[in-house]
Amino acid sequence: MRERRTSPSDNASDSAQELLINLGRLVDHALDRIKYQRARVELAMALQRHMLPPTLPRLPGLRIAARYTPSQDGLDVGGDWYDAFPMTDRSVGIAIGDVEGHDVEAIAFMGQVRTSLRALAGRTTDPGEVLSHANDLLLSMGCNRFATCCFLRFDPISGDLAFSRAGHVPMVWASADGRSGIALDRGGPPLGVVSGERYPVTRLRLLAAGSLVLLTDGVVEGPQYPMEEGLAEVARLVCAGFGDDPDDLAAQVVKVADLTGHSDDAAVLVVRYGGFPAAA
Repeated sequence: MRERRTSPSDNASDSAQELLINLGRLVDHALDRIKYQRARVELAMALQRHMLPPTLPRLPGLRIAARYTPSQDGLDVGGDWYDAFPMTDRSVGIAIGDVEGHDVEAIAFMGQVRTSLRALAGRTTDPGEVLSHANDLLLSMGCNRFATCCFLRFDPISGDLAFSRAGHVPMVWASADGRSGIALDRGGPPLGVVSGERYPVTRLRLLAAGSLVLLTDGVVEGPQYPMEEGLAEVARLVCAGFGDDPDDLAAQVVKVADLTGHSDDAAVLVVRYGGFPAAA
């Protein structure tokens, strides 16, 4: 019985077939990874939309608008957030913040921070105390993450404003009496870092109509932009448009993020307030 000899062409054919099979497996594996990653991002985005407030309070003499843009990297969903709600003394609590990380866990932590601030604001209306209690609460929960935050208490009737920062970007403001600036007040460290921290509070009385603009670092800082330049550009926009519709001003400010070359998400919160009678 004659043996069939294996020719070089047969070996080449077998090698090519094995290569195609391996390539097919790699393609299937890559497609599975893409589907998994897409599902993860879609879940994170859905969670994030659920965590942000569906509406913002609108009171006499006060209008609030917000803008949020996701990360330019579709695989990274950030933890930027904002909130505004009535407080027990008829003032308004206003907050914006940024959570460490870009994943589902970061968004879940963002929900914990936002919920904690609301709950604690029911016990005290002092922004520094709200942040101090939130900081201790997050540390006691062992979250192993941190968040920056700016928290404001604003009375639209008297014009009294109090605010405190936990490692967050300064607020930008401008008013009809020609005053404007970047609130470079002394803040404290991010929430969830140092136990027992006390956060200083800045107190003002606003006597002329104007706008307060809160934002996250994705708006003003990136590979092509130091934060100082980003804040200066936002200040220019706020000075020119403080009397505009807050929704329009928020849309203009969030566009600054396009200049920074950022890969982070970005959030803007604009508080437009009316004029108040002069203090007695």
